[in-house]
Amino acid sequence: MAVNYDKPERWKQDTLDSVDQYNSWFMAFVPDAFRTTRIETTKHVEQAILDSNNMLGLSPDLLRSHPGMLPTLRMSCCPPLAVDRLVGLAYSDKNLIKKMEESKLPKKMKQAALGLHLGRIMEVIRKLLDPDIFIWIPDRRTPTKAERYRASTIVADRLSGARANPIIKNAQESRQLALIECYLTGRGYRKKVHLSSGLLNTMEPGTFCFHFGVPTSKGAKMVSVSVDVLIQPHNPRPNKIPILIEAKSAGDFTNTNKRRKEEAQKANQLRATYGNDISYVVFLCGYFNAGYLGYEASELIDWIWEHRIEDLDQLGI
Repeated sequence: MAVNYDKPERWKQDTLDSVDQYNSWFMAFVPDAFRTTRIETTKHVEQAILDSNNMLGLSPDLLRSHPGMLPTLRMSCCPPLAVDRLVGLAYSDKNLIKKMEESKLPKKMKQAALGLHLGRIMEVIRKLLDPDIFIWIPDRRTPTKAERYRASTIVADRLSGARANPIIKNAQESRQLALIECYLTGRGYRKKVHLSSGLLNTMEPGTFCFHFGVPTSKGAKMVSVSVDVLIQPHNPRPNKIPILIEAKSAGDFTNTNKRRKEEAQKANQLRATYGNDISYVVFLCGYFNAGYLGYEASELIDWIWEHRIEDLDQLGI
């Protein structure tokens, strides 16, 4: 029985309610999250400025000994450089730059080649370093403590903006899962690890678990499909396959329309393995409009709105 996908008359109001809910959470959570991230990032940026002799000692050897400094250097340029832009301008190796973004160097790259690439990267950084941020560089003087701190906060703001989205996404997912857990425990369910090697239909009634790798068949291979929540009702369905839920949140309409095909592919892979009557739904909070909902409905993917979590009961919970 469908819960929401066959009721388009509800979609517009549900979208408005969901957007309001997401925005309320965002306004309450994000200022603190961003502030905390910016404080920590400012410390790292200021240390990078000191390690580079106030940006006057930029060299390939500096990057070799401090590869994790690269994100700070990218954001110190005018304009700030994205990873792919730096790869192009420096005629460099994308894998090398990605490793450096993780504070590492590739183990298999020969030292001569590494030195060549680091030299190219640093040449681009030196040419594009923003003189409006590092105002002491034209005179090649030592900055005051206030000047160094001001420069650190500007670069940290740029870095924090780039890093805020993953922080927000993880916090929102944790909050959604906590809400589902509270709802289920209030109905007598127990959180219990289901062994990944076990079959889905062996899951104990009245239990649930998070982040389970569901084995599915893809051609002649078995591949694992990650699902956020598995729930085995107190009274299991005839096929004894648990309910599968994907937690989804979005702070704008653009990203939801980009991601909807991924969910359809996952649903089709699950159905190909476990049959068309498998219960796979998405748990939504945020910017999901008629374009997204219509696409999900066309793929026979149902959804539960976070602002109306009691709809979970209609799944047989």
